[in-house]
Amino acid sequence: MEKPDVILNAAMTVDGKITSISDDSDISCSRDLDRVHELRDEVDAIMVGIGTVLADDPKLTVRRVEGENPLRVVVDSDGRVPLDASVLDGSAPSLIAASQNISDASVGELDSKDVEILTVGEDKVDLGGLLKELKDKGIERILLEGGSRINWGMFQAGLVDEVRLFVKSCVLGGSGAKSLVEGIGFKEVSKGVSLELLRTRRIGDGLLLSYKVIGDD
Repeated sequence: MEKPDVILNAAMTVDGKITSISDDSDISCSRDLDRVHELRDEVDAIMVGIGTVLADDPKLTVRRVEGENPLRVVVDSDGRVPLDASVLDGSAPSLIAASQNISDASVGELDSKDVEILTVGEDKVDLGGLLKELKDKGIERILLEGGSRINWGMFQAGLVDEVRLFVKSCVLGGSGAKSLVEGIGFKEVSKGVSLELLRTRRIGDGLLLSYKVIGDD
């Protein structure tokens, strides 16, 4: 399938948590945030799930470095994105990827925000179909910034090409704290997604790990 290259980028603790039990996600250090904004400038689109929008209200723009704002893509099957969300502030183009479950009322409200709505899938967004549509729109590189549920969906569908992880020198614990990837998971280790470590780099109080995803032969 023709699709854009997808780079999953995230910050996590040594024990794989992307938030604490109280949903504190302040894990990246200042130098790593600079790196993330440089990376945003290098891609054509940033993609997140609706959970990230509801929890963190991110702007998903380039602010810490000089650069161009990419397209903001929110995977939101039911059209739950709040009309006052930062991703709808008009500072960068935005696209809501929805399923056929989105209501006419939600479509009308989002139309008033001058946001593109792309319906792909029946009960939930077809991620593979979404990436094909984005490729057709000229999107060549996507930065996937989570959260844990969409990370799982993208890995499960074999749509991630690279992984870049900032690992903070910290352990949080907590069974209720979100992990980098959740979802139903693979039942066997042998069925998991294989990665090849490309490089490591110390950044601030953590370590940046860069991987490529090893596809099936």
